[in-house]
Amino acid sequence: MAEDQTNSSTGSLAGFGVDLHLDLNGTRLGAGLTAALREAVRSGRLTPGTRLPASRALAADLGIARSTVTECYAELVAEGWLTARQGSGTRVAQLATPRPAAGGGATATGGAAAPAQRRSTGGLSPGAGEFAEFPRVQWLAAARRALAAAPPSAFGYGDPLGRMELREALADYLSRVRGVRAEPDQIVICAGFHHGLMLVAQALRSRGARAVAVESYGLALYRDLLTDAGLSIPPIAVDDSGARTDELEQLSGVDAVLLTAAHQFPIGFALSPERRAAARDWARVTGGWILEDDYDGEFRYDRKPVGAVQGLDPERVVYFGTASKSLGPALRVGWMVLPQSLLPDVVAAKGRVEVVSVIEQLTLAEFITSGAFDRHVRSRRQINRRRREQLIDALAANAPGIRVIGMAAGLQAVLVLPPGTENAVRDAAARHGLLVSGLAEFRHPAFDSPPVVRDGLVVNFSALSDAAWERALAILCSVLPH
Repeated sequence: MAEDQTNSSTGSLAGFGVDLHLDLNGTRLGAGLTAALREAVRSGRLTPGTRLPASRALAADLGIARSTVTECYAELVAEGWLTARQGSGTRVAQLATPRPAAGGGATATGGAAAPAQRRSTGGLSPGAGEFAEFPRVQWLAAARRALAAAPPSAFGYGDPLGRMELREALADYLSRVRGVRAEPDQIVICAGFHHGLMLVAQALRSRGARAVAVESYGLALYRDLLTDAGLSIPPIAVDDSGARTDELEQLSGVDAVLLTAAHQFPIGFALSPERRAAARDWARVTGGWILEDDYDGEFRYDRKPVGAVQGLDPERVVYFGTASKSLGPALRVGWMVLPQSLLPDVVAAKGRVEVVSVIEQLTLAEFITSGAFDRHVRSRRQINRRRREQLIDALAANAPGIRVIGMAAGLQAVLVLPPGTENAVRDAAARHGLLVSGLAEFRHPAFDSPPVVRDGLVVNFSALSDAAWERALAILCSVLPH
């Protein structure tokens, strides 16, 4: 068992870990200690990564034999509650899915039920991909090359549009991969989609805009951003052909529409050619704008990715893209391809000084032009395709009444549930320490028409390691209606 070392100069036990309050019940000290620690982790009182006292220190605090603590730690490590590494001590495990222990502690079939909202042992909620897959070696190599080639001017305050090296690389990449029509001087670098949408919302509001139509399912975060900018957000319905852009003609006073056209989030269907044309025609006739969030456009698994709406009319579409889903949100790098007529207002909203790290911009430009970005996306596409197939196969074998809807694309899938079961399934998953998201979380509060799916789960199959994914998938199948 890995141990902390006593400070030899002071005899202090400060390095031994946290102080613990443990209630040892029963006459068997070892069983009581094991049950108390297990419950402290299960309840979330001891959080993942917490460093525990060394066995010598805990034994002294509790007045019991050190061997009793050592045996307790070893048992909890074997069960998956704790981890132990030489030089790092004993810690509460990350993403642990413990096996039921023999004797002591509540189980799925007996004893007290675990609270539904306890700390998660793994998450399938929508978000970014698996962070452990970030291409560190290739990114570092690109950073070295970019820094070696950077002119002295690169280390100044920067162009508010962003570094030209990145804008040129993106103009080529987006044209080649997403069918976007753009020159480098139409591209503005931003700190992710949230930042970009905020800038465009401010620009539209300054031009007198009053309303931006949004899809009936989407992230409340972005709806709130638009309302915070003083814009109303009437919903348009979503079905298996994407957003009902034909409804735009029926809405009065709408100045723009926000669409996830390539892969509707979270329902998962692409905007059909007819509805793309309807959105374009509406924008041309009314002078409105299409705000296109191409959040995971590269990740199509059954055939070539659907191209961007921007290619249909670059003067009426604002195109947004980021590195968040392909690389990781920590980079805080996104981009907008803007119509020339809207460009000055967005640049004015951004300000005169670049707010996105120039070093990251130069590195990403090199990462793209060297071909490393294409190779990384291709690798992630293969992994995500395999994960999605594993999800479908597991459902067919364990919960055949549950079907997956949407395209073979993106980072998540929608599981259709029997009516009225969404909350119960989410609560059952939470009792097993698994976070899943229901469709109700994404529904526009003002949308009152019949939805395409009434009850369902939005399952992110891209965010966990292979080992954690297997455990999470097993739990998911166990709580679904059979």
